[in-house]
Amino acid sequence: MISIKRKGLGDIIMDIVVYIVLTILAILMVIPFVYVIAASFATETDIVSSPIFLFPPHPTVDAYKQIFDMSGMGATVLRSLCISIGVTVIGTIVNLFFTATMAYGLSRSNLIGKKFFLNMVLFTMVFGGGMIPTFLLVKGLGMYDSYAALIIPGAISAYNMLIVRNFFMELPSGLEEAASIDGCTDIGIFAKIALPLSLPCLATFGLFYAVGHWNNYFGALLYLNNQDKYPFQLVLRNMVMLTTEDTNGDEELPKESLKMAVIVVGTVPILCVYPFLQKHFAAGVMVGAIKG
Repeated sequence: MISIKRKGLGDIIMDIVVYIVLTILAILMVIPFVYVIAASFATETDIVSSPIFLFPPHPTVDAYKQIFDMSGMGATVLRSLCISIGVTVIGTIVNLFFTATMAYGLSRSNLIGKKFFLNMVLFTMVFGGGMIPTFLLVKGLGMYDSYAALIIPGAISAYNMLIVRNFFMELPSGLEEAASIDGCTDIGIFAKIALPLSLPCLATFGLFYAVGHWNNYFGALLYLNNQDKYPFQLVLRNMVMLTTEDTNGDEELPKESLKMAVIVVGTVPILCVYPFLQKHFAAGVMVGAIKG
């Protein structure tokens, strides 16, 4: 017979305190997001007159009309969104390819020079060239003012690669031996066995890479000179910092609500990716973090 231990008064009080604290923290984190969404549908007068609100007093979609107005700034916003989506998709694929291949190679015990290459990776986690040498290198390689400058310099994250390497090291060695007996090559073992088993891990770090590419504006600010190539985050940054005026010059656009609407438009695409990877997220974060 299984005995169930009842909670004492102290445990119940502690649970109540924990739930109250977590509820307060959750509310404090959710309120800014709700305010941004509400302000994107509010008029300029509502935003100026009210310090904070969770529902727009006079709902309007004028800010979204301005964003998607192709005769005005809508063309710039939509073009930058397409650029950000392209850089995010291609950049994430490049990140996962190089991260997975290098991690798998360094996880093999029979790799010649394994310790040397591993130490080189660890060295980059401690020492870096800095912004100016990186800029000169990017320019010297002919990647300045191209989308390659947003993808190639950060093709591999040393920390993420080490976590994926640890995951590959935890795979049962019997699978590799059985595949080798059946005549499978190293590339075949990697493609047919290691990669399918590592989907939770790769999905998690793929999300990290995608969010990093989507939110990156500083790299574009450094390496892109043509404004037509600006990704969405850099366009958003310029909109937030500069005064937004009507193209005709005779009427000022709703600056604050326009900024909020652009933030919402920029957040929704990457937010839609998370539900598809949520089931892999919890397991993928912890996987590979135990064995060194």
